[in-house]
Amino acid sequence: MKIFVKNLDKDINELQLEGLFTPFGEVLSTKVVYDKITWESKGFAFVDMAKKTEAHNAIEALNGKEVNGRELLVQIAIEGNR
Repeated sequence: MKIFVKNLDKDINELQLEGLFTPFGEVLSTKVVYDKITWESKGFAFVDMAKKTEAHNAIEALNGKEVNGRELLVQIAIEGNR
């Protein structure tokens, strides 16, 4: 299940993001979104977890949690048409 994470500190990388979600279950991938010109984080990311129940537990535990002075917004990612 794909999760959307917003309001990330710009210094958080994929490995650190994975570390936040791993206690809740198997993390298949993490993707911090970077600006294509400056390579600075845009402050949001996606996390893909193996099981829906683990993803829901992570969302419940991490939504609103303060990380590096910023309150995270964590929710199910809504995928658009491709």
